[in-house]
Amino acid sequence: MASGTTVQRAFVDGEEVTVSGEESVLEVLVRSGKEIPHVCYHPNLGPIQTCDTCLVEVDGKLVRACATPVLPGMHIAASSWGAQNARREAMMRILYDHELYCTVCENNNGDCAVHNAVALMQLTHQEIPFDPKPYPVDDSNPFYRYDPNQCILCGRCVEACQEVEVNETLHIDWSLERPRVVWDDGVPINESSCVSCGHCVTVCPVNALMEKSMLGEAGYLTNIAPKSKRMLIDWTKALEEETGFPMVMAVSEAESAMRASQIKKTKTVCTYCGVGCSFDVWTKGRKVLKVQPQPQSPANGISTCIKGKFGWDFVNSPQRLTQPLIRENGAFRPASWPEALSRIARAFGQIKQQYGPDAFAFIGSSKCTNEEAYLTQKLARQVIGTNNVDNCSRYCQSPATTGLWRTVGYGGDSGSISDMTSADLVLIVGSNTAESHPVIASRVKRAHKRNGQKLIVADLRKHEMAERADLWLHPRPSTDLVWLSAVAKYIIEQGWADEAFLRDRVHGYEAYLKSLEPFTLAYAEQISGIPAEQLVQVAKMIHEAKSVCALWAMGVTQHQAGSDTATAISNLLLLTGNYGRPGTGGYPLRGHNNVQGTSDFGCMPNYLPGYQKVDDDAVRERFDKAWNASVPAKPGLDNHQMIDAIHDGQLHAMYIVGEEISGSILTPITSARRWRSSIFSSCKRFSCPKQLNTPM
Repeated sequence: MASGTTVQRAFVDGEEVTVSGEESVLEVLVRSGKEIPHVCYHPNLGPIQTCDTCLVEVDGKLVRACATPVLPGMHIAASSWGAQNARREAMMRILYDHELYCTVCENNNGDCAVHNAVALMQLTHQEIPFDPKPYPVDDSNPFYRYDPNQCILCGRCVEACQEVEVNETLHIDWSLERPRVVWDDGVPINESSCVSCGHCVTVCPVNALMEKSMLGEAGYLTNIAPKSKRMLIDWTKALEEETGFPMVMAVSEAESAMRASQIKKTKTVCTYCGVGCSFDVWTKGRKVLKVQPQPQSPANGISTCIKGKFGWDFVNSPQRLTQPLIRENGAFRPASWPEALSRIARAFGQIKQQYGPDAFAFIGSSKCTNEEAYLTQKLARQVIGTNNVDNCSRYCQSPATTGLWRTVGYGGDSGSISDMTSADLVLIVGSNTAESHPVIASRVKRAHKRNGQKLIVADLRKHEMAERADLWLHPRPSTDLVWLSAVAKYIIEQGWADEAFLRDRVHGYEAYLKSLEPFTLAYAEQISGIPAEQLVQVAKMIHEAKSVCALWAMGVTQHQAGSDTATAISNLLLLTGNYGRPGTGGYPLRGHNNVQGTSDFGCMPNYLPGYQKVDDDAVRERFDKAWNASVPAKPGLDNHQMIDAIHDGQLHAMYIVGEEISGSILTPITSARRWRSSIFSSCKRFSCPKQLNTPM
């Protein structure tokens, strides 16, 4: 506890405990080792207050421990007869809705809330018999199924869908004679608005919502015929009537412990976008059973999207390459690693001797690790002797990096996801966030829904985030630079710029101010198609907000003048003092999971690792000494230039690591060549405003 903090105390079953901060009774009990059930409570969802399994007596009154804040001097009785009896009655009501058959249940893995509550409470018999609900299993979704008969109506899935993912698909229909969870207005899951994010499955405390990949795979007795399974369950229930729960629970817990040797749990990071979600992957041999995010995951907590939660079937795809292939006579043939590596080394040596080191090009992968990115650029520079190395960030991260380097001296995010959620206003430019970065979108949607956060979206399409926005701007393609500059100019003219911030932390303001002269509201409306009134509204909303975060993605960086537009976004934040404080900053959303790291570690033609310029003599001297090599001083070719060099006969070898350049490189280049004379011609009428700068 920090020095000077007042120590407050309460009492749990007569024992004095320290109270720190704004803790609930449940949190204090868990911290004090006085564990009690809490079936519906989840740390990422907060108190839902539906199960009543955490009832305790506080100063003589029954209260829910999950929702009751601890006050100094409070007397908490967790072990009193009244509290224990109330919790037992609550558990019996849950078992009325849930049939216990743990030994043959795929969810019997040590984390089933009902199983653990029955064991913790040492229940011996079921006082209220289980009564099946009159609803069939819904297995219409390709990834998970819902079994109403096992649903305890705790509301966790509803809370996760409504308040964490904010897709607002699930609710409990309490008007039914036997209530159940429903999707939208009661349609099958696959006909609903469900986006298969997996939140509901992750937080379900029992086996009502389960991944289909778990069914018949998790456990030693789960993969039996339905008829045989039913017979085993009925026999177990008959045994329970004679012996009670303890014997049956002991068997199920022994079987659960055996699963630890069958199921491996590996913590990893998602392979898709750049949000950085982490989770545990459950595997049995080569089979992936499920992806399970953990509450303590720093970027995502319990959140996933359809790609992270369910998009792993590529792991065992028959199309995966498992050995080298060498093309001969127009077809590939399998080869051993020694043969393949020897052939590459021999060919590289011949090409280098005949054409020189700049006849090579290397493309690193934004889906590989930092170490692999470092080794890719090191192979190019130390072994071959060329700076012709790049990665796919040329089409997503590099333009954003350039804009941020120009303005704030650092090519990455200026804060964290928590800053996005605490901002008064979020400005999204050129990003279909709900589809491309769903976990980020869920955080913004939640802040918008629950905290009154304002949202401005500028995009060509009226997608989900645009539908939710307080203001949607619909600019013409590749004109974001114009309207952003016009908004900045209007803010200055109204005297809304943060003068103190500009004076103390920014330089280059006068040049920037002069560069904005052409960008009037009328000019911006003419070029972008956005009405001047909307641009004024944007300026007012930014001015009135105490803190602003800006998010942008490929709708900026893959368009004409992407680097300059990123510069304009960052300039706007600097102009209004929205850097360096909680709830502020610029956030380019990466398309691949390690675009940032691949660039950080030097897979770029003009930068060595750490964004150290290759044409800096002092920088090269350090690398020359460390690598015992001579790094070339001339910046290499980027992705665009590599393709042109191939057509011009200058490149004779290309080493590609984990990229499909026909989609990520060739397509944009072909499109650019095809449309440069038409679409991009309108952009020649404006130039990039000067950038503001903050000292590095």
